[in-house]
Amino acid sequence: QVQVMESGGGLGQPGGSLSLSCAASGTIPSIPAMGWYRQAPGKPREWVAAVSVGGASIYSDDVKGRFIISRDNAKNMALLQMNSLTLEDTAVYYCNVIVSSREYWGQGTQVTVSS
Repeated sequence: QVQVMESGGGLGQPGGSLSLSCAASGTIPSIPAMGWYRQAPGKPREWVAAVSVGGASIYSDDVKGRFIISRDNAKNMALLQMNSLTLEDTAVYYCNVIVSSREYWGQGTQVTVSS
């Protein structure tokens, strides 16, 4: 079994920055694929960013140029640095981990951007 836990987030201001962390633990036989999703109130969950085992990153158009995803393979962790925050970034952010073709999700962490 794999456990996924997010941390970070909270309240940020427009134009400010916040960071999120994700840690995967449990039975992980190979380095997992990791990424972030988010769900704003009244909207479906949407993909935000992903990082490959080798560190290559991809982003949704909404966050490209503002967010940075990185990972620490030794710790099975993924980080999301969120810069130039906007009100539209307000959402619950979820870490997604894929191990042996199975998906695992964290409980989510709230990010609220407000002036």
